[in-house]
Amino acid sequence: MKIGDSFISTQEVTNSTTASCLGSGNLSVFATPSMIALMENASMMAVKESLMEGTTTVGSAINVKHTRPTPLNTMVSAQAILTMIEGKKLTFALRAWDNKGDIGVGEHVRYVVDSKTFMEGLT
Repeated sequence: MKIGDSFISTQEVTNSTTASCLGSGNLSVFATPSMIALMENASMMAVKESLMEGTTTVGSAINVKHTRPTPLNTMVSAQAILTMIEGKKLTFALRAWDNKGDIGVGEHVRYVVDSKTFMEGLT
């Protein structure tokens, strides 16, 4: 993996991704937790192909601003760009948008972990 690796994840705003459905608000607009999940997915996918077999990345920190609402039946995209590699720590710049422009921005930290060891640590 290298600085600049990126990925764009896209999804449609449906009832199941709204604030009213997820309980983060009471309006039928794209929920902040849904935007965050889309941003995390883009981050995970940006480095997925570069990882050694048996490893994955897990999120540990995210700092985002959700700047504008998006209505139902609208396509939303999120891009993650790898900006820093510090050993197993990966930092991503995040941006989300719909057909009217930007809806969110932020930064996300993920760590590369051994999948088996990580899951064994849960018990």
